[in-house]
Amino acid sequence: MSNPTPSTANGNDSRHFKGDRSPCGPSRVLHVRKVPIEVSEAELVSLGVPFGRVSNLLMLKGKNQAFIEMASEEAAITMVNYYTTATPHVRNQPVYIQYSNHRELKTDNLPNQGRAQAALQAVNAVHSGNMTLGGTASGGDGTLMPGQSPVLRIIVENLFYPVSLEVLHQIFSKFGTVLKIITFTKNNQFQALLQYSDPMNAHHAKVTLDGQNIYNACCTLRVEFSKLTSLNVKYNNDKSRDFTRLDLPSGDGQPSMDPAMTAAFGAPGIISSPYAGAAGFGPAIGFPQAGRCHHLIPHVCCPHHLTVGPTFDLLSCVPPGLSMHTMPGALGPLSMAPSGRMTLHGMGPGAVHSVLLVSNLNPDSISPHGLFILFGVYGDVHRVKILFNKKENALIQMADATQAQLAMSHLNGQRLHGKVIRVTISKHQTVQLPREGQEDQGLTKDFSGSPLHRFKKPGSKNFQNIFPPSATLHLSNIPPSITDDILKDLFAGTGYTVKAFKFFQKDRKMALIQLGSVEEAIQALIDLHNHDLGENHHLRVSFSKSTI
Repeated sequence: MSNPTPSTANGNDSRHFKGDRSPCGPSRVLHVRKVPIEVSEAELVSLGVPFGRVSNLLMLKGKNQAFIEMASEEAAITMVNYYTTATPHVRNQPVYIQYSNHRELKTDNLPNQGRAQAALQAVNAVHSGNMTLGGTASGGDGTLMPGQSPVLRIIVENLFYPVSLEVLHQIFSKFGTVLKIITFTKNNQFQALLQYSDPMNAHHAKVTLDGQNIYNACCTLRVEFSKLTSLNVKYNNDKSRDFTRLDLPSGDGQPSMDPAMTAAFGAPGIISSPYAGAAGFGPAIGFPQAGRCHHLIPHVCCPHHLTVGPTFDLLSCVPPGLSMHTMPGALGPLSMAPSGRMTLHGMGPGAVHSVLLVSNLNPDSISPHGLFILFGVYGDVHRVKILFNKKENALIQMADATQAQLAMSHLNGQRLHGKVIRVTISKHQTVQLPREGQEDQGLTKDFSGSPLHRFKKPGSKNFQNIFPPSATLHLSNIPPSITDDILKDLFAGTGYTVKAFKFFQKDRKMALIQLGSVEEAIQALIDLHNHDLGENHHLRVSFSKSTI
């Protein structure tokens, strides 16, 4: 394909990428680098469709680059935020996505655009409105359209080492909330069915993990969509688990989960494994680190486990007969943080930390309580500190690193009080409270004991209802006496534009309200979550994946 004309993507992006480049502001046009030369137009379009409609595509095969134009800036922001923490893979190779300095693609007069337009029409036709921000589509028989099930079928080939249900949970939770897992052996192959809360998460897990190795050169994952749309789990044991139902029996005379395991896996998608082994192996012995083990889970055959320290990498421990060189296609690396939690490197910098740095805040409009409410949508906020000398910056300590990653992926790049905020993982491991007598002006708050935490109950349904910021808000805990006019007046009277409103047909305790923009919805959530509606009812506000 010839180079694009100056009126389109004129190559400036590629020149800027030599060395560090200051990031562009949000744009509907996204620049994709390190694109494998054999990649198809449809594969690139598929990177964007889970987040919204892809309106245009330009491939620069000679430069291993491409430009994807999304139909809306909100879709592009959500896509960039997601791929900031979960590097996408195409043809088993990582590709890198960020905003372009172009506002739109004009490809009408370019040669060889026929295939790109055909791919756009074909892929968008399948996904149109069906997977946007996790929505689902129903076929005539009530099942999901092909390729859009939240259930994945996983086959582990070349099973050199055992793979447990917990290991699968660790790996696949990096892509979204895992609700249920069933493992079994069929045709002498270890297989599993895994259900996400959202088909979009299943799509990303499939694209990224298919063909990857859990350990170097062995335990290869084959991932495909299942024809099932939901799993029925009857027992919680080492073969099957429903992470939303801790009350299920263990079945087959097997012991039920002990309290430590209940705490570790009670919250879907929140990983806090009590020890690296989780599959019947005890914790690694904490002698001084003289050797280095790289197993995903410890094995009795691995001598390094007598010499590892409290923190170590968990990849590429070389099976007998294989070289020490890192093999292509291996996951990770996974690492064990001192807290005992596993995290995937490459899913965001400093993933073992639970403290976020939020910058470019509006210092005249923000407060610790406002940040607590907003970031509390994605996890339990323990402490907030607005920096004394740089009040446009704040540190936010989440309950764990996974919740910090979740908040970062959804809130980085969003507009708050007129400014586009930046959210990254901080180098700090905790937020320090001010010493007694130290001047603070109320900029540091401890919220660890707050009754407003959304995720303090293990297995809470709130874990299944985490969505990106959107202009439509989900309202709940509405008392019977409150009418739609009262709620519309509440939002309008606080300064927000109400575009649409509807109660849930079967449950008038809940409703949807659509505001003028995503930014308005974010600010309304901060202002009106926990608003006293009377009759001992406080309004609960969250982002909705639905529209009115």
